[in-house]
Amino acid sequence: MTAATGTGLVRLTAAQAMVRYLAAQRVQGPDGPVPYFAGCWAIFGHGNVAGLGEALQASQDALPTYRAHNEQAMAHAAIAFAKQARRRRAMICTTSIGPGATNMVTAAALAHVNRLPVLFLPGDVYASRRPDPVLQQIEDFGDGTVSANDCFRPVSRYFDRLTRPEQILDVLPKAMVVLTDPAACGPVTLGFCQDVQAEACDYPEDFFAPRLWRFRQPPADPYDLADLVMRVRAARRPLIIAGGGVLYAGAEALLADLAATTGIPVAETQAGKGTLPWDHPCNLGAVGVTGTGVANAAAAGADLVIGIGTRLQDFTTGSRALFQGADRTLVQVNVSAHDAAKQGAVGVVGDAAAVLTGLAPLLTGWRVPADWTEALAAPVSGWNQAWRAATAAPDGDALPSDAQVLGAVWRQTAEDAVVVCAAGGLPGELHKLWRVRRPGGYHVEYGYSCMGYEIAGGLGVKMAEPERDVHVLVGDGSYLMMNSEIATAAMLGLKLTITVLDNRGFGCINRLQRATGGAPFNNLLADTRHTALPAIDFAAHAASLGARAVKVADIAGLEAALAEARTGEDVHVIVIDTDPAVSTAAGGAWWDVAVPEVSGRAAVRQARAAYESRKKDQR
Repeated sequence: MTAATGTGLVRLTAAQAMVRYLAAQRVQGPDGPVPYFAGCWAIFGHGNVAGLGEALQASQDALPTYRAHNEQAMAHAAIAFAKQARRRRAMICTTSIGPGATNMVTAAALAHVNRLPVLFLPGDVYASRRPDPVLQQIEDFGDGTVSANDCFRPVSRYFDRLTRPEQILDVLPKAMVVLTDPAACGPVTLGFCQDVQAEACDYPEDFFAPRLWRFRQPPADPYDLADLVMRVRAARRPLIIAGGGVLYAGAEALLADLAATTGIPVAETQAGKGTLPWDHPCNLGAVGVTGTGVANAAAAGADLVIGIGTRLQDFTTGSRALFQGADRTLVQVNVSAHDAAKQGAVGVVGDAAAVLTGLAPLLTGWRVPADWTEALAAPVSGWNQAWRAATAAPDGDALPSDAQVLGAVWRQTAEDAVVVCAAGGLPGELHKLWRVRRPGGYHVEYGYSCMGYEIAGGLGVKMAEPERDVHVLVGDGSYLMMNSEIATAAMLGLKLTITVLDNRGFGCINRLQRATGGAPFNNLLADTRHTALPAIDFAAHAASLGARAVKVADIAGLEAALAEARTGEDVHVIVIDTDPAVSTAAGGAWWDVAVPEVSGRAAVRQARAAYESRKKDQR
């Protein structure tokens, strides 16, 4: 119950007021305004159950509450929801103080790196300090204002601590500005002192009126746009690198049209993969360390590289050694000035859709020189042959590679299906080899490369687009780190198809260890300190969490199980053994992984010599 004062004020607890305000925020959907917050993930404890818990229970129709099994996992689901919703909608995560809060710090870092909106509401200590130290309270001997929630400061775009109930009048609008800002977008953390949650205040009734937030799409400065046009028209070998900003701006059709009209080839980052359908004539596929041979050849030979909506992390640039043209110019089109200025780029600060809209008419009648298109024809043909070889089913009884598994999954997925993955070797194979048929069909978290994101992320994707099939690819290592949201998906009736690739350890890092001269050590289970190797039955474990689960013997069995899963409505988990030593040799670029200068191993000394030689290519 709330109390009206008859003076345009309403008396509410701080928690009730916060929930009412958050439920009233709106954004424009396809059919009219919709709530910006699709719901709140909550794991309750003593620091939030009495305050926020009571407020959420009373507001279930306006702001649905979902219960997860792990705080980090529920935050991953919220982040994946926002990513799949193109940052147009978001979710809330609340926990108690202490371990519940700090379990979300990893997820906050993931959201920060990937520029994705999520609102964290961890409970906090008593503002009054009367019962200090309370259960789970961190005590800093030199600073009485510190709590565990200060861990969120470096991984939040905006951080605040609510120590009085009236502060929400100032704090919540600020939080919404950050969450909906195209450049500042990222996680917001509001430490909510548990005594303050329960304290009442007279709030202005108009504070809770529905508000429609619009997403700004700022155009580029006219001078910068004119300069970009001049550079494009003068270029002999231009290349566009499409990043996640193209998708967040809803600019994939604009980019496809510009590429088709001008003939400028396009390569894609992990976050930007799927901006063009795989068979668009100008799509060269993935670029960088996990790139295709044709895209990397274009990057090495280009005289003008135009990044659109990308932060140019090291995997994209081959650790700044990929763009080798002596006369190469780098231009960065980005809504964030911070990203537009990276690596000495000529910056064009603006929204990807706004810039492409302004650019297209200024390039009317211009096309790339024919010799640049012709020079890429042979690499395109060569890469298509490499793709077929890598993804074909294996002969004989050999364990399949990751590439062969994802080839089978690709063949069995619907046109509008979404593939979800995160850390390890799988994202590299997917970046090279997955052929995206529809925008939004590729959801790989590789900014933070966070093991354990996969299944929880698949849950968030399914909540964002329930009409699409969602396929999660996860290694046995990531599965063991975080699998509890299989039970959440089953509980909510959300269909996921999860393929578990069991290579008996951390196969990707084992390969990297050996590539840098190291001895196999502590990555594959066989190379760890052990008394007996665990005989893990992943199918039985998944079944115990509520999934329909099966282990298959080969690629043919995998395809049959995937076909069966397409017709069902349950969570399906399919397990297959894979070869930990094999990865796709075609494509790729150098990655700067420091090798020891001094070692007793000859293999390490050889790797160091090769490393020093490759470092000379860095710009």
